[in-house]
Order: sequence, then C-alpha cells, then structure tokens
Amino acid sequence: MRLKDKVCIITGAGQGIGKYYAKKLAGKGAKIVVAEYNEESGQAAANEITSNGNEACFIQTDVSNENSTINMAEKTVQKYGRIDVLINNAAIFASLGFKSYDQIPVDEWDRVMAVNLKGLWFCCKAVIPYMKEQKKGKIINTSSSAWDLGRAQYLHYVTSKAGVVGFTRGLAKEVGDWDINVNCVSYAGVITEIERESYNTDAQQWVMNQQCIKRPGAPNELVGTIIFLASDDSDFISGQTIHPNGGFYFH
Repeated sequence: MRLKDKVCIITGAGQGIGKYYAKKLAGKGAKIVVAEYNEESGQAAANEITSNGNEACFIQTDVSNENSTINMAEKTVQKYGRIDVLINNAAIFASLGFKSYDQIPVDEWDRVMAVNLKGLWFCCKAVIPYMKEQKKGKIINTSSSAWDLGRAQYLHYVTSKAGVVGFTRGLAKEVGDWDINVNCVSYAGVITEIERESYNTDAQQWVMNQQCIKRPGAPNELVGTIIFLASDDSDFISGQTIHPNGGFYFH
C-alpha cells in the first residue's frame, strides 16, 4: 500500500475534510493520529477508522496552544515511534460570516490568526525535531482560493490563508537539509457535512460555473493530492502550492 506504516498526524480530523483525509490515508496503510480539539468527534473519527480494520488513535489537541501541540507530538512518538507526515488541516472558517474589514471584532481576528497561522507554526515546531532525527518527513499545509481571489468581506480568513503560503515557502528552505518536504494544498470551496454561511448554494453554483471541470468540489477531489504529497513519490517537491480546484483559476 502506498502509505504503508507511515505515521500521519492530521489536525482537525474529527470532521469535514480532515476526517475524510484520515479515513482515506488509513485505507492506504497509514497509521493515523486524529489531532482534534473536540473530544467527542475526534474519538468517533478514530473509532470509525479502527472499526474498518485500520490503525488510528485520537489525541485531543488545541493547535493554538503550544503545550498542547508538544503533547500531540510526544504522544504520537510514544505510541508509534516516529512521525512521518503532518497535515495541518485545522482552521477556523465555518463559523465566520461575511463582515467588512472595519466590522471584524478584534477578538475574532485574533482567534482566526491563532488557529490558522500560529497553530500551524506550533504544530511544525512540535514535530520537526522528530523528523530531523529521522532525516525525513512530510509537512502538508492547507490554504484556500480566498487569498488568490482577494475575496471580500472575509479579510481575516483571507489574510491567514495567504500567510500559510508564505509560511510554507519559508519553512521549506529551513528544513530541506534534513529531507523534510513542506508543501501546501490550496483549494476552492469544498462541500462537506459542515454548513457554512460563506459557501451557500448560490456560491457553490457560481464557483462550479467558473471551473473547467464542472462538478462540485468534494473531499474526494483533493485527497489524491494529499496522498501524493504524503508519499515517497513527492520526495523531490518542496515549497510548492498545488491547486486541485477543477480549473477554477490558474497558477
């Protein structure tokens, strides 16, 4: 199997795209760590994977808390002995409504940055020492079409996702000497079970109309890119942002 015995931490894997990634990577032979803030959904996701005969565990994780991410990495190594892949999927997005730049509450702005950007940094700081020891590792960050398009009424989210791309490029330069690959997946609106004010039916139809491939974006449209970046097939790719978006926009 393509990811046989690779230990993969996926943040925010208790629901939505992250849960889908977890199940699909487990099916490719990976040992999955569901790093999720919500204990109920996180444990349920891990249980679903193990009930299908695959390997998974749940570690409650608040990516915006450095000690929590250190605990995530330590417990992963205690259980599985190594960390091969980190997928930084956790982000605040579904709860954000449209607001003009001058109407975003300061505490909401700070919370988005704490999870979407600082959380990324904390998770990488926690796992990279183990990857350096192994002299190999894969870090996969997630961005969004929102920053490429300069989406209005969503400035904190747009800014955070632009930051993810810069973060990816800078970190790739710093850790390449240890054969650690850092890449980013940037996608347009994706339909999951999570309801979002910012991606309603009209928005979904508009996006689909702009795409070269005219079907709704769904998690299965993205997971192939994630599997590729997590596998040994991408060992010579780093610092890149890949856009599996059906040809919504070109890069």
